[in-house]
This record gives sequence, C-alpha cells and structure tokens, in this order.
Amino acid sequence: MSKYFVNLWRSNKNLVAFLFLMVLFRSAIADWNVVPSGSMLPTIRIGDRIFVDKMAYDLRVPLTHISLVHLADPQRGDIVTIDSKAAHELLVKRVIGVPGDVIAMRDNVLYVNGAPADYRSLAKAPMRDALSGDAVYLAERFDGVSHVVRLSPMAPSPRSSFGPVTVPAGEYLMLGDNRDNSADSRYFGFIPRKEVMGRTRNVAFSLNPDRYYLPRFGRFGAALDQPLAANSATASNAASKAN
Repeated sequence: MSKYFVNLWRSNKNLVAFLFLMVLFRSAIADWNVVPSGSMLPTIRIGDRIFVDKMAYDLRVPLTHISLVHLADPQRGDIVTIDSKAAHELLVKRVIGVPGDVIAMRDNVLYVNGAPADYRSLAKAPMRDALSGDAVYLAERFDGVSHVVRLSPMAPSPRSSFGPVTVPAGEYLMLGDNRDNSADSRYFGFIPRKEVMGRTRNVAFSLNPDRYYLPRFGRFGAALDQPLAANSATASNAASKAN
C-alpha cells in the first residue's frame, strides 16, 4: 500500500504543488469571487465574477486573517469583500463611513459628516431591470465619491432612514448600492477592520443566469465604477421622487 502512495505522489506531485500554490495565491494575493445576489446592483450584477485584490490593505498569512504587514486602510467609496461573522458569509459592500465619520440617512438620502450627498437622475439606465420595472437609478456623489445607486419606490427598505451614528475606531460603515435590497451595516452593524479581506475594482468575467449562464462578454474586465452621465435633477428632487 505504501508503495502505491509513493508512486501516486511521484505521478502527481507537480499537480499537487500547483494546486497548493494556487490556494495560497488565492488566499493571500488575489482571487475572484462569485456574486450570487443583487445587493450591489447595478454596479455588480448577479453572475459577475469579481477580481479581488487581497493585498490592497494587508499582507496576510495565507488561509488566515492574521496580518503580517499593514499596507493601507479602506477609503470611502471602495468596494470591498468582507468575511462577516455577523452575517456568517462573505459580503461585498461599499465603504460609506470610515472611523470618525458621522453618517445618517433620511429617506435614502445619505448624509456624511452633516453634508447631504448629491443625487442626479441618470441620462440612461445602466441596465435593463428584470427584477423591478419601476427601479430608479441615481448618480450618488459625496466627498469626491461618485457611483450609481438603485432604489425601489414600490418596495422601499424599512431601513431607508437611520442615524446619525459615529463610526468607531477600527470599524467601517458599509452599504450596498442596491439601497432598498441590501443586508449591510443597517442590519449587521459596523464592520471591523480585520474582517475586510480585499478590494475589488473590476469584473473578472460574467455569466448570465437568466440566459443559461452564457457569457456576458461586455462585462469581462469591466471597471465597476464607470464615469457617470447624469441630467440636471437635483439631489432633493431625485431622492424624493424615488420615495
């Protein structure tokens, strides 16, 4: 029996070594993650496989949360992956509040350190919305951060208003871009820094679950936050129409 295993090892040691190194690479350096839900629509679509830079903030011991070298901290607007103990799963959310920030929301209008975000209607919808024909897409801008959020006027979130709350040291406030359908800091609380596993800025590749998982070639390598084209709707008007 021992001779059998020795021969098996000799025949497959290159494959085993490759798989071992691949696991280490995906754990500590870079990875791609499947996105099964729509909590980050329209930025990240169901079926997207996002590229995750595991070294954006820390160099970690592979297969652990132990940080060997602190490289940077998450910034407002970053899209990050979170190994959430509160949610018991891997989350993908956007950083809204960093330590010391005072964050509030009133009827889906975000306030960062007392200043309301600016909301403008998009000149063109970023996607065909099969989930809800009445979805509203707005360009949200605050403190130099600019991205698209999705609102559902016919099915608003019960937590479209909260705060103001102050983000504690060593923690972050995260929200999904699909504001009326996202389990985020409104439900799980502040996110500890040690649970932030990496940053994503691009789609690796994408498969469409509504079309037999055919490739969405237009999403391959696409930047998640595209330049925004918005009309002249003001923040208060756009947000109030959505609610």
